[in-house]
Amino acid sequence: MSVPYNKIFAACALAALLGASTAGAKVEGDTIVLGAPISLTGKYSTNGKNTRDGYDLAVKRINEMGGVKVGGKGYKLKVIYYDDESTPARAAQLTERLINQDGIKYVLGAYSSGLTKAMAPVTEKYQIPHIEGNGAARELFTQGYKYLFATLSTSDYYLREAVNLAAEVAKQRGKKPSDMKIAIAVENDPFSLDVRDGILEDAKRHGMKIVIDDKLPPELNDMAATLTKVKALKPDLLVVSGHEKGAALVARQTTEMKVDVPMIGTTHCDSARVAETLGKAAENLLCASQWDRTLAYKDKWFGTAEEYAKLFEKEFGYAPAYQSAESTAAVLVYLDAFQRANTFDTKKVRDAISSTDLMTFYGPIKFDETGKNIAKPMVLYQVQGGQYKVVAPTQWASAKLVYPRPAAGR
Repeated sequence: MSVPYNKIFAACALAALLGASTAGAKVEGDTIVLGAPISLTGKYSTNGKNTRDGYDLAVKRINEMGGVKVGGKGYKLKVIYYDDESTPARAAQLTERLINQDGIKYVLGAYSSGLTKAMAPVTEKYQIPHIEGNGAARELFTQGYKYLFATLSTSDYYLREAVNLAAEVAKQRGKKPSDMKIAIAVENDPFSLDVRDGILEDAKRHGMKIVIDDKLPPELNDMAATLTKVKALKPDLLVVSGHEKGAALVARQTTEMKVDVPMIGTTHCDSARVAETLGKAAENLLCASQWDRTLAYKDKWFGTAEEYAKLFEKEFGYAPAYQSAESTAAVLVYLDAFQRANTFDTKKVRDAISSTDLMTFYGPIKFDETGKNIAKPMVLYQVQGGQYKVVAPTQWASAKLVYPRPAAGR
């Protein structure tokens, strides 16, 4: 049976239109739609909320300021979210859904290195730009990905500054850095293992001795075994990476078990809200941070880091963790790239992202050929009087380091 020419022509025209649209962003009228798997449930739910709130504040602020200007027209931003349940397989599945069912051409990252690792092959396969602020594992940037970009510093830098600070303290007290002993306790996940690698590299550079090197279980509920060894071996520095649970546990259990360590450094203090919820147990903890509200960064969308923090608090009722700030910055990178590319063509926008050279309230953003942000350093703060005070790098310090940490229970 023959098919009428007009139907063949219409079908071909539709196919051509659909084929052409695959190169452009999903736009509904005057709205650019982005997509993101987010951990709204599961073990990463706290930071999943931090991540989503960071995205949402950026979208709201950009839309209030006239949106994204492309081709002489203003476009609003919108984000489609799905709950990845804090599992890598689900994050990968939802990335496929966003791309293939929802037509998303621009992806925002999930929380954690493990979930980012699961998503990256998917966005790479479909050549979909993927800007993330919460996957810091070094291995993400050794795979040759061309569509993955990260606003944050990689995870091997998180606690290097604690090691360097210990070396500074040793010199101030007439000792050699090589006299300092370090205890390490990290979760057995990609992020924390990279944190460990950075600690080991800088400890080796200073000639420091590693007296404990423990792997913590993924479902982390107790650090008593590690802390018992710490009491016996008396390290000068204890460094811990176990996400929110690890930060809360090391603060609480060192107090309960009366474990005295002159310096304790950990990741995820702010998202675990240790200063706000644990009182004296959190005092003088050293905390790795991608960002702090006291830093002198500034942009045209939010103003200073402090002004961003105040706006965030007004919107969500809590102080922003750095996970929120780096997520907001990811949306700003998209805004900047859309406008410089002046098109919705995904490859041209990808190229615009790769040439980003942007100052934000979060800090400078500039990507190397692997997609890492090479412009922004880490900071280290200490809980003092229930507040987070920047103590390192020393040239940016807003407070003097309290050392040694007062004995537990005092």
